Amino acid sequence: MCPSPVFPFPLFKDPRGDVKEITDRRGELGVVVMDKLGLLLCVLLALSAVAFAENGVEEEDPGLVMNFYKDSCPQAEDIIKEQVRLLYKRHKNTAFSWLRNLFHDCAVQSCDASLLLDSTRRTLSEKEADRSFGMRNFRYLDSIKEAVERECPEVVSCADILVLSARDGIVAVGGPYIPLKTGRRDARHSRPAEVLEAYLPDHNESVSAVLDKFGEMGIDAAGLVALLGAHSVGRTHCVKLVHRLYPEVDPALNPDHVPHMLKKCPDPIPDPKAVQYVRNDRGTPMKLDNNYYRNILDNKGLLLLDHQIAYDPRTRPFVKKMANSQDFFFQHFSRAIQILSENNPLTGSKGEIRKQCNVANKHH
Repeated sequence: MCPSPVFPFPLFKDPRGDVKEITDRRGELGVVVMDKLGLLLCVLLALSAVAFAENGVEEEDPGLVMNFYKDSCPQAEDIIKEQVRLLYKRHKNTAFSWLRNLFHDCAVQSCDASLLLDSTRRTLSEKEADRSFGMRNFRYLDSIKEAVERECPEVVSCADILVLSARDGIVAVGGPYIPLKTGRRDARHSRPAEVLEAYLPDHNESVSAVLDKFGEMGIDAAGLVALLGAHSVGRTHCVKLVHRLYPEVDPALNPDHVPHMLKKCPDPIPDPKAVQYVRNDRGTPMKLDNNYYRNILDNKGLLLLDHQIAYDPRTRPFVKKMANSQDFFFQHFSRAIQILSENNPLTGSKGEIRKQCNVANKHH
């Protein structure tokens, strides 16, 4: 503990303004000098501590926590929720995009908003890679970020906005409210296409391969089946399913469902730029519910993986339970979303807080 400054001798100022101590006792003067040096050292140490704290050196990394912004930006989550509500009111398909964003960002090594970065002269962005085919509406996340920035500049990460917009989008389409932690920071670079290929499950992969990829994130078979329940909303582009229709129709498909699929996807080699798709769930296409599971048990799943999980012995029991109980589906869906959203995030002093979600900050 630093001593308080003690000056045992009277002070006076000479005409030049210098402060002098009246003493002719060398020993006592030495004590005074030592006291002053000790005080100066303490001041320097205190200033160093402040500088270290400002640079995050001494700050502890709390990781992900509930209500991370309660002090730094208490209105953040309410602003995001309101923006999601307004955008969904005008553009219903935004909710599907936000949910898909969560998976495509968090399943690829880290939940760090690398998905949102634009391409540069040297790198192709994740959102423009082949594995991100059909993804859109990124501009609406930019709108949410702008609204948050007006309230709290450079405080709330794009990674947290991506996660929270998905949470609120799930509610907008009739799904459960899922409490999610915050405190993520943003990546400075996109990941190359080969990384996306390695981490994102493909709709034509075997159940074993997909279970392995989800398992690496800590998501079990029930969680996999629950997350695929997101196919209850949105649509599948013809590019993804024509191999089940041409040159011959997959005999596993329900014959009553095939004419509708052929009508929506009339070309064996569809134009990827054309808006050709089939609704994932014709019954309740805008609602997140357990109708998806009844459909795939009835051989109406659009993607090969949808069909496979209905019959693989490791996943079929969960498909049947979720078909019978929406509560069971929502329970496992919520847990899987929580695990996914916490996959290897950047926290503390790692990464950055982007000023704009589509561009990394400039560092000089």
